Amino acid sequence: MVRQQVIFNLDQEEYGLDIMKVHGIEKYQPIVKIPNTPNYIEGIINLRGDIHPIYNLRKRFNLASKPVDDNTKIIIVNSNDMMVGFIVDSVTEIIQMEEEQIEAPPKLITGINRQYIDGVAKLEDRMVILLDIDLILSEEEQTGIKAVLKEEAVKGEN
Repeated sequence: MVRQQVIFNLDQEEYGLDIMKVHGIEKYQPIVKIPNTPNYIEGIINLRGDIHPIYNLRKRFNLASKPVDDNTKIIIVNSNDMMVGFIVDSVTEIIQMEEEQIEAPPKLITGINRQYIDGVAKLEDRMVILLDIDLILSEEEQTGIKAVLKEEAVKGEN
């Protein structure tokens, strides 16, 4: 079976997201901060009339911060029936890969929590870490985000 992945960079590493979960790739735009949220939640954006919570994957994965530049993108994904955005350093390509190019994550992976990793794709001279978008956000975080979004929607109506 062929899998299509959206490939993006964080630091010097390449990561992949299942294209079926990706709703869009957007230019970086100003983000409205929301108080009392974890540090890796940057805030919310209004994208074509819809409010989306925005996560900073660098912070989520405990990587050093990097200033926003022209390559910085927000990948809008459908995670557990909720549209959220992930800030990434850059989006490089969309590629197809065969199942046999993908291996289970190695037992010893440093830098990010292993539970998020769906597998590692070996592509000629490089490796791509494939993320399971539904596991990046805990159930508790999802519940919290839904409450914040509901609150923001109510504010918008008044």
